[in-house]
Amino acid sequence: MRYPSMLAFDALATACAFAAALAIRFDSHVPGWVAAQTRVAVPLLILVRLSVTAATRLYRWSFRMSGLAEGVRVVSATAAGTGLFVVALHQVAPPGLPRSIYVLEFFLSASLMGGVRFIPRFAMAWLDEQYRRGSNGALRTIIVGAGGAADLLARDILRSRESRYDLIGYVDDAKTKLGLSLNGKPVLGTIAELPRLIAERGVSMVLLAITHLPAARLREILRMCESSKASFKIIPASFAQMDERISAAILHDLSPEDLLPRDAIAFDDREIRKLVSGRRAMVTGAGGSIGGEISRQLAMNGVSELVLVDMNENELYLKTRRLQEDCPELRVHAEVADIREPDRLGRLGERYRPQLVFHAAAHKHVPLMEDAPEEAVKNNVFGTMNVARMAIACGAERLVFISTDKAVRPTSVMGATKRIAEFVIRDLDRASKTKMTAVRFGNVLGSAGSVVPIFKQQIERGGPVTVTHPDCTRYFMTIPEAVGLVLLAGLGGYGDLCVLDMGEPIKIAQLARNLITMAGYVPGQDIPIVFSGLRPGEKLYEELLTEEEEETSEVRNRILVARSPAPPSDLPERLKELRASASTGDRDGVLDAIRRVVPTYTGGRSTRPAPVSKIPSRNEDVDLNVVEFRPAQQARS
Repeated sequence: MRYPSMLAFDALATACAFAAALAIRFDSHVPGWVAAQTRVAVPLLILVRLSVTAATRLYRWSFRMSGLAEGVRVVSATAAGTGLFVVALHQVAPPGLPRSIYVLEFFLSASLMGGVRFIPRFAMAWLDEQYRRGSNGALRTIIVGAGGAADLLARDILRSRESRYDLIGYVDDAKTKLGLSLNGKPVLGTIAELPRLIAERGVSMVLLAITHLPAARLREILRMCESSKASFKIIPASFAQMDERISAAILHDLSPEDLLPRDAIAFDDREIRKLVSGRRAMVTGAGGSIGGEISRQLAMNGVSELVLVDMNENELYLKTRRLQEDCPELRVHAEVADIREPDRLGRLGERYRPQLVFHAAAHKHVPLMEDAPEEAVKNNVFGTMNVARMAIACGAERLVFISTDKAVRPTSVMGATKRIAEFVIRDLDRASKTKMTAVRFGNVLGSAGSVVPIFKQQIERGGPVTVTHPDCTRYFMTIPEAVGLVLLAGLGGYGDLCVLDMGEPIKIAQLARNLITMAGYVPGQDIPIVFSGLRPGEKLYEELLTEEEEETSEVRNRILVARSPAPPSDLPERLKELRASASTGDRDGVLDAIRRVVPTYTGGRSTRPAPVSKIPSRNEDVDLNVVEFRPAQQARS
């Protein structure tokens, strides 16, 4: 037997329990006839008890990990042993012992045998907690939530001596839980009391353990705790239905994705696979954030051959290598090419004959394109035309063009060139067998040059965080969400212009405050926020549809189809003028030609007041007492 010491203890515990049961039953005055029966009863009871405990493997678990299931096993084995003992005793000796003896013996044996198996867990938990409290690196921690997820998370924290969390309690809005204890730690109050508890108890870490926590509630918690300097971690949404896997190891820092004012978009990969499986696909701009994610999702959903096209050979190489590692059986081709060169694109089309073409290559930096409008025209307008003509020439079934919300009533060169590219796509779609769709959406979190990584870098440097304007808003979506919808919208045959419903716009100043709070700093105090003013071409807010575009009903989750007006009847002539001005570097001529194609292009900052529906609630207004305003030139110096 592996544990002779435990066998000896169980034998001793059984004998002591039987003796104590006799003493209790007879008030320490055991009759002689009962004492005579114990000479047979005690050895028989020990034999039966040890046999049952061995058969039920009560010696084969880590006592430090004892839990409810192990407690049930101890009680069940003890009850079975007592029952078998009663049956066996009646076979070898005349009945005579009071039945209360058996009941008392059962409870006493279960208590002794269970106690010795659970004491190590409680002792080690106490020692671990003392060790964590004595460690300089331990973070005083509160868990938000007191449900199943919080219970599992707390158990994992309290079980590990090396955990860096010193758990002091929970907060929960369920009034029935207030004052209760969970894993030996109290429910200290409601979530509204969290700022006070953080200050009074010196809390430096808040763990959010409420599955399916609404983003609005999460933003509210962050606003409440802006002055606390506490850091935040959360259980990933993907683990919400996997309670058995919840532990401290899966916690991650709060991210901007957690704060989006809508539920995460879930996709059925089978729908995408059905549209792309077995097809040859080409992606332009494959080295970028959107193009790279399009390539990844195409590869994961069964395209037979994938051609990656980009001018940035370094990013193209990295993306290609990653795809080859993840999908070793997929034929992946990396082609360094400039979409402004139609001959080069034509040769690629002839060589690979793609059935699906995704055009994500573009000049997207708004202020830079204000200084180089001719380059924006060459790339965004005529580069798009070259890709579309290549798709037609090689017999592609579909072309999906990645557009932007900046194409709606554009105030920037970049947005205006994207609007013209939409006209080009629609014009060519009407005259070809290749089905072409433009998919329009706003900002994506985490893309190269987006505001979030810039804010994070500024926070890491100690500030200031620069925001263009207190009322500036933007639509946001994660890269995988945007690309998943692009694939469904572009390949689903819904229309020539699809718009992704990105939920409510987010106020950039509040996003900056949230990022500062999530990093454990106080906005405006530890990290200042500086308003630098709108840059050339920037808008105060973005829109997804023009007034002329008639929005239809939602085709599917988050995908809208817009009936856009026909391109200008003189589009070919206007494009000739635009090409001529761009080729000679005539900046003013380029801007004039853009205005003739896109009359709504204002060529400067948008001064129209935003519709009331486009402006978030004033409840999210920035506290101007903790920020300062600097002119753009001064802020950049």
